[in-house]
Amino acid sequence: MSFHFEKLLVYQKPVVFADAVCRESEAFPRGYGFLCDQLNRAALSIAASIAEGNGRFTRRDRRNFFGIARSSVPTARRLAASAFAELVTGSVSRREMSRHLPAALRFAWFNRAAAAVISEVIC
Repeated sequence: MSFHFEKLLVYQKPVVFADAVCRESEAFPRGYGFLCDQLNRAALSIAASIAEGNGRFTRRDRRNFFGIARSSVPTARRLAASAFAELVTGSVSRREMSRHLPAALRFAWFNRAAAAVISEVIC
């Protein structure tokens, strides 16, 4: 059985993003567990909040959860930027960082389109 929100692009994009973050963060070097954990939580929170908001009955409740999803986007972007900074300035070389974080994922982490789509749903 498929839920209505699963067909929405605003839900599908964060799911792809969260899957990519979870998959790629497994390849982070040892010692970055704290950052991986926070990044995974922020990425998963976007889609989870959209799903939970769609399960609410009142407009006010839905808007609240969509607002939580929207606020999770910049959090995930900031954590991704921190991950890059840690990897670049740490013991990991730029070449090794590129191997752990493919170009498509780097683009997705800094893409503002997800925030824009979530904003459209709220307004």
